[in-house]
Amino acid sequence: MSVFQALYLVAAALFILALKWMSAPATARRGVISGEVGMLLAVVGTLLRHEVVNYEWIVIALMVGAAIGVPLALLMPMTHVPQRTAISQACGAFASALIGTAEYYRLHPHGFIMGALAVEILLGFLTTTASLMAFGKLHEILPSRPVVYKGQNFVNLALFLIAVGIGVTLVVHPENALLFPIFVGLALLFGVLLIIPIGGADMPTVIALLNSYAGLSACAMGFALDNKLLIIAGALDGSSGFILSIIMCRAMNRSFTNVLFGGFGQLQTTAGTGESKPVRSASPEEAAAILEDARTVVVIPGYGMAVAQAQHKIRELHDALTKRGVDVRFAIHPVAGRMPGHMNVLLAEADVPYDKLIEMDDINPELGMTDVALIVGANDIVNPAAKNDPNSPIAGMPILDAYKARTVMIIKRGMSAGFAGIDNELYYMPNTLMLFGDAKAFVSSLVKEIATTVHA
Repeated sequence: MSVFQALYLVAAALFILALKWMSAPATARRGVISGEVGMLLAVVGTLLRHEVVNYEWIVIALMVGAAIGVPLALLMPMTHVPQRTAISQACGAFASALIGTAEYYRLHPHGFIMGALAVEILLGFLTTTASLMAFGKLHEILPSRPVVYKGQNFVNLALFLIAVGIGVTLVVHPENALLFPIFVGLALLFGVLLIIPIGGADMPTVIALLNSYAGLSACAMGFALDNKLLIIAGALDGSSGFILSIIMCRAMNRSFTNVLFGGFGQLQTTAGTGESKPVRSASPEEAAAILEDARTVVVIPGYGMAVAQAQHKIRELHDALTKRGVDVRFAIHPVAGRMPGHMNVLLAEADVPYDKLIEMDDINPELGMTDVALIVGANDIVNPAAKNDPNSPIAGMPILDAYKARTVMIIKRGMSAGFAGIDNELYYMPNTLMLFGDAKAFVSSLVKEIATTVHA
């Protein structure tokens, strides 16, 4: 066995271990390090294959990549992790597509290799533009609501079938170079049209699905380049992304077709408005008194916590209440935030103990016996309409049963709707108190009130 083959074998094992370890918060950091080391060994092994044309260009590319990647990683706030993930997927898919393009013009291969290149290029370019569109929606550069028009699904399907038809033609007649730019253009266009009808509520699933596409593109590239490690890594990435997409869809009780073609996330108009219903609110002093008297508190984080960057103050609140003997835990919904695991990442950054992060299925049976459910910036994932209103856009979506707690307190800037664009009936329940204000500032006030009581 040669040196590069040994490095490839170790790298493949590390990739597999990385996926296994990243499945649990306690071992996630080890999983990330394992993946990083595996990728380093993969790069070194590839350079040792002596197939590199020009090492000077490799060094330049490494320096340029590091100059972009290091500041991006260090300066990107944790609240923008979903956007950074979308950009990373776009870059990876674009690199794969460019390699496929270069191989096509260099070799004009026939048969299986050309078929692999066609798959690589199609998935690579459509994932590039789709990920950029997802970034735009996540960063609110583009409207987060679905952009739909009559006959949209027919147009998208027609464009995709035309692109596939051209790809098949290139497999049979790869010398027909005039078709190739059309093939690339259709792939890029399809990526844009694929995302614009998808609303912000579905971004967690979209991120996972695009990750799967990028992985499959890399897997196809492995077949085209006869690189077994690329095949393994791409297959792992593609399959894990697809499985995660299925988990996300189940968490929302929705199918892939509903996510991709349903236009979910459009603002729903109703006869009444939230402001016309009676709402009970509380001050920081009143809310702190309720928390101090509680025996059990379940914190339910959402995207509002991420926007306010309140995770560190939430940790301080956890510490303050724990010192008073209050049992504080965190309920994690699979699609809270804007990407899978978004809340886990933020709370881990704030050093919240891993064993305090409880998944939805495990915490729901206990919410009925909880003294206080403290919701921080979450909306649709605690909306009882998912269970009570069969006509609701989120009907059937599994939610955290916060409404069953003895007291529900919701930290929110105002009465605006969530990603699904519908009113939340939890706001008007008799056991609910609205805590209006910025999440970070309000939680900071709670911590101060509790600290003052302790010192007194």
